[in-house]
This record gives sequence, C-alpha cells and structure tokens, in this order.
Amino acid sequence: MAAVVLLAGAALAYIFWDGLAHMVAAWQSDEYSHGYLIPVLAALMAWQSWPEIARRKDASGAWAGAAVVALGLCVYLMGELGTLYVVIQYAFLITLTGVVIAVLGWRALGRLWVPLVYLAFMIPLPQFLYAGLSTKLQLISSQLGVAVIKLAGISVLLEGNVIDLGVYKLQVAEACSGLRYLFPLMSFGFLVAYLYRGPVWQKAVLFLSTLPITVLMNSLRIGVIGVLVEYYGIEQAMGFLHDFEGWVIFMACVAILFLETWLLIRLTGRKGRLSAFFRLELPRIGPRIGPRIGPPGDGARGALAGIAPSVAVLALLVAAAFGSAFIVKRAEAQVSREAFFGFPLQIRDWRGEKSGLPEEIVRSLQVDDYLIANYARKSDRHPVNFYVAFYDSQRKGQSVHSPDSCIPGDGWEIIGLRTHAVADVRGPGRPLAVNRAVIAKGAERHLVYYWFPQRGRELTNEYLVKWYIFWDALTRNRTDGALVRLVTSIEGNDVAAADARLSAFLRLVYAKLERHIPG
Repeated sequence: MAAVVLLAGAALAYIFWDGLAHMVAAWQSDEYSHGYLIPVLAALMAWQSWPEIARRKDASGAWAGAAVVALGLCVYLMGELGTLYVVIQYAFLITLTGVVIAVLGWRALGRLWVPLVYLAFMIPLPQFLYAGLSTKLQLISSQLGVAVIKLAGISVLLEGNVIDLGVYKLQVAEACSGLRYLFPLMSFGFLVAYLYRGPVWQKAVLFLSTLPITVLMNSLRIGVIGVLVEYYGIEQAMGFLHDFEGWVIFMACVAILFLETWLLIRLTGRKGRLSAFFRLELPRIGPRIGPRIGPPGDGARGALAGIAPSVAVLALLVAAAFGSAFIVKRAEAQVSREAFFGFPLQIRDWRGEKSGLPEEIVRSLQVDDYLIANYARKSDRHPVNFYVAFYDSQRKGQSVHSPDSCIPGDGWEIIGLRTHAVADVRGPGRPLAVNRAVIAKGAERHLVYYWFPQRGRELTNEYLVKWYIFWDALTRNRTDGALVRLVTSIEGNDVAAADARLSAFLRLVYAKLERHIPG
C-alpha cells in the first residue's frame, strides 16, 4: 500500500507540476506569502486525525474515489487546454480528494475533509475576483479611514480613493485595500476555528469575523497614517514606517481574534487557560503507521478487495501522467490587428485629440494597447471621451477592468446603470447593446456607455466575459478582448442631449474599430 501511495503522489506531482509551480510563484507576493505555510499546517491537521483513522480495522478504499479522480483529471484537461492555471490548481484538489477516498474510504474522508478544504487557501484568487474585491475594499477602507481622521479633528475631503488633507493628498492604492491582511487572516481564522474546542456556531463566528476585523483595522491604519501625515509630514506614509505599520496592524488583527475567542469561552461560562480550549496535541509516532486495509477475517481476498480501488486510481494517474506528456503546450493563437497608434482623429465632423494614462495606471490595468482621446464637433461644446483598451491575452491575470468597479475609485457615484440598445450602430436596423450609466461627483454629472468586444461577441455582462474567456481558450485557443467606453457631460438635466451625442458618435466610430479589435 505504501508503494501505491508513493507512486500516486509522484504521478500527481508530475501531472500538476505547471499549475502548482505557478501557484508557488504567486506566494512571493505579499497577499499570498502565507501560502508556504498552508500545506504544512494541512499536513499537521491530518496528522492529528491519523490515530482515529489508524484505529479503524475496517478501513477500506472506495471505488467512488476512482470516479472523483477521473473528474479531477477531466477538469485538469480543460485547464491545461485553456492554459487557465486556477482551473488546474482546483483540479489538483479534486484529484487529491479522490485519491484519499480510493485509498482510505469515506470514513477517513470524514476525518480529513477539513485539511483538504484548508488547502484551498493556498490557491490565488482568479484575477477578475481579486480586482473586484480589491476595488470594493479600497472604497470601504477609504471611507472608514476618513472617518478616523475626522474624529481627530482634521479637515479632510475624500474623492474616490484619494484622501485630500489640503497640503497633502494620499491615494489608497490597491496595495492598501487590506487583501494582504485578509487572505492570511482568513486562513489563520479557519485554522483557529478548526482547532477550537467549542460549538459549531462559535467556530463559524471566529472564521467569519476575520473579514470585518481586517476591514476595520485596515481602515484604522489608513486613518492613523492620515493623522501622522497631517502633523509630521508626507514621509509618514512612505518607506519602512509605512511597512512597519502594516505588520503592527496584522499582529493586532491576530490579537483581536484571540480576544474574541476568549470572550466566546467566557460567554458560555467555561473557565481555564486559553490553550486548554484548542486541540494542540500531536500523536506519537508508533510502530503502526496506518489502518488495516480490507475487512477483518477476509484474509488475502479481503486485502486485495480493499486495495483494488487504490490500484485502479494509480493506473488512472499513471495513464494521465503519460498522456500529459503528449499534450501540446499551445501558444495562444495570434490574431491580426492594427495598433491604436493609427486610429483616425478625424471622423466626419468629429475631431479628436489624444491623451495618455499615467504609467502606473497602465501597469495596474496590464493593458497591451489602448487609445484615449477627446472627440468634439464644432457645433457641440461638450466632447466625448473615447477610451478603448485591448488585451492580447486574458489568461494569466490580464483581463478587462469593468468601469462599474473603476468609476467609484475615481470618486464618482453611479446613480443609474442599465443595459441600453443604441439603434443602427452595426448597420440599419441592427442595434448595439451597451451598459449605460449616469455618474455624479458633486454637482457634476456624466453619461457613460461601455461594452466588452470579445472575439466577435459584444458583451455587457462581465461574468459572461469570464465564461467566454474560458470557453474560447478551450475551443478556439484565443482569449484576446477589449473594453470600449464613451463618456460625455450632462448639461443641466438634459440627459437626452447627452444620449444623442454619444449615440451619434458611436454610430460613426463603431466601424472604425473593426481593424483594431479582431472578431
């Protein structure tokens, strides 16, 4: 049995090597640096449960494990063909679960499912989920941080993610969203909840509380930095001091989690040292290293019946390992397109003037090519801001950033967002569906149209964008795509005039995009 397990482990490592290597590379970032500890802690959690598994003399592998392994390998194949690492990484967890069922059976899985679930904390979030969560946490932390600054009696103004102290302006960047606290604290909270000797509802409270603790403490940090900058200068928000404050806040989050645990213990009237309420003991290593395989009294026939699912799974993994060696590592299909450098600045009676984005914004967006220009007619004093972002590939972290996440970050409030059909854009009687948003900042209001051209599809739903990235990566070996956004001012309350302006420009510019955004 030991030889079967070792061979299965070697086959797993070979099959999933690329996906696991990409995952480990992500652990070098601040947000996922705790990833190195997750497999070690999961192994210790499993080792805690091992004596209970080993004592069972009727432990026997289940054939359902082979089905779960087959499912995991199918998911792996989809991830490999689509070059989507996150799919490969989750396929690894599915396959590993199948191996556990095939070798040890369902009852052992009942003891080991928590360590297996815990391994999910080592997998980085898909980029589109990370970007959306980061944007929302930036906004919440900025608002609460400003509240802290105001409590200190300091006059402050918040515009999106920019905290204006008058003399200084502080930008709550993506790195200050709190995710570098949230991910490790959630994994630690899960571990604390698992080890805690208490009711299930208290375990759930401990784990779920990691989110509000992170948000509140990160907001406090932003507020304290604002106060320090006001009294001691901008250097308080930079360098070693800035990073040191981050470590202090994280340790404070851990301390609050343990304080919460102590309060829950006292709430139920229990007494004793805090350590007594956690499963911290580890089993001794004895001569017996595992459960007996096969029902007692069945002799060699029972042993063979118990090991048969494990051997079947090993055969599946070995076959998959050989098969993976012959899967061609597909380079993404190259599409022909013209760069936006040559995009016309004169379109009928509309004349455009190009501008650019700051380098740090371009790096954050990870865009491969873009155009941003203001187009205006002589007869209309309000221009149309025209922005197009193109991505050669959206597989490895690069993907379109939806304006409904970015607009609030610039200090604008979305007061109306819906799908809108603009008539005759793709030809007579052929409308184009766009997202239409009215946004406001103080007394200023703008009208926004945007949509996502994706390999011949015109999409308005960002989640459909993610689905078709996966589907086209699998079936067409393509994930290129774009975002098109048009913005114009609303004068007074004349939204109809702004609609007419954007619609007129869109009908003219749409055909010009074909050479720059391949279908």
